Amino acid sequence: MARKVRFTALESRSARLKLPIRRRPYSGPSLGRGISLMYRRNKTNGTWVLKSGDGHGAYWTKAFALADDFDKSNGKAFLTFYEAQDAAKKLVRGEEGQAESAPVTVDLALKDYEKDLKARKANPYNAQSPRLHLTLVLLAKPVQLLSAQELKDWRDSLLENVKPATVNRICRCLSAALELARKHDQRIQNGQAWEIGLALLPDAQEARNVVLSDDQVRAFTNAAYAIDHQFGLLTDTLAVTGVRPSQAVRLRVGELCDHPVRPKLMMPKSGKGGKKNRAEKKAERYSVPITPQLAAKLKASAKGRADNQPLLLQSDGTPWGENPGLSYHRQVNNVVRAIGLNPTEVTMYALRHSSIVRMLLQNVPIRLVASLHNTSVAMIERTYSKYITEHGDEIARRALLQQDPLLPDNIVALAG
Repeated sequence: MARKVRFTALESRSARLKLPIRRRPYSGPSLGRGISLMYRRNKTNGTWVLKSGDGHGAYWTKAFALADDFDKSNGKAFLTFYEAQDAAKKLVRGEEGQAESAPVTVDLALKDYEKDLKARKANPYNAQSPRLHLTLVLLAKPVQLLSAQELKDWRDSLLENVKPATVNRICRCLSAALELARKHDQRIQNGQAWEIGLALLPDAQEARNVVLSDDQVRAFTNAAYAIDHQFGLLTDTLAVTGVRPSQAVRLRVGELCDHPVRPKLMMPKSGKGGKKNRAEKKAERYSVPITPQLAAKLKASAKGRADNQPLLLQSDGTPWGENPGLSYHRQVNNVVRAIGLNPTEVTMYALRHSSIVRMLLQNVPIRLVASLHNTSVAMIERTYSKYITEHGDEIARRALLQQDPLLPDNIVALAG
């Protein structure tokens, strides 16, 4: 049987009602390392408050039940002093002697989410990115005790350091981790906490789809080759195909179809959108045409490697990995500076945006453009329509209604 801790000022109803009403909880007994019970005196029934340390000097508090000041205990909503002790311990440690029943903290939820992403062949960085911004207190807090207000306060605090669109991406990742925890633990009943607290900020979509001219794309690629041949080969592949870097790095040697006139790549699909089974979707392949020049470079680079080995490698011979941007981030910044552009505005994704707009301006059917870039017609229209008018000015002018030429001054129109 769990040891009961005595505390004269709080253990009886009469003792608690002698305390002045105030918002700040009264300190109570320690229930173990890093756990203590507190009591807030209200006009009606008081509130039992759990205080728990994060192991690093910080702590969090959570009101979890009402005291039996005016209503009898029912073992759930209204608790006696000793019942509140047991409930507080369970919230932090789980059932006595059952480690597996301990509540899932935000930290554990993110760890489980990362395992789930890896199992589904998805990007584990989605579980890692929220950690860069979460406080130690929030990481240590049980998911079932999270409130909408504290999550909203945390979300809004991110705006001091990152852009609204980035805040939304971080919130989506954390929400996914918390929702996965809820699905696997029936004790977690506060799903509305992250639905409300981590709601996406409106009008936060960044217009980051920088479109480069063909000359700028060629300069980008040449600068990449000047830094490192293998980095240049990856950049060249992205410039020609317009695919996402995460797709290109999963290419295998056998997926290069080296036709002398019509070479192509059997490109792995992205796991974005569509089917929930991301691993199944990423196993699919679709045909993407490439230039004979790129095909020759890829063939020479892959010489001597088996068909099932990666087609694109880093300069040290290792694969680029699931998140190649972590490896080439600095190189891209150097390339962008070398061609006279701003690294805060131009990223590797500019090659994808440029490829899509290039095809649209060449009157390639939008359905085909979407298929070749492994996206949807709706996404193309939503993301690129407003940029096409800017970059298609010359083409549009050819279709303008031409006015009658002005008559010379010495010619007079005849009446009738």
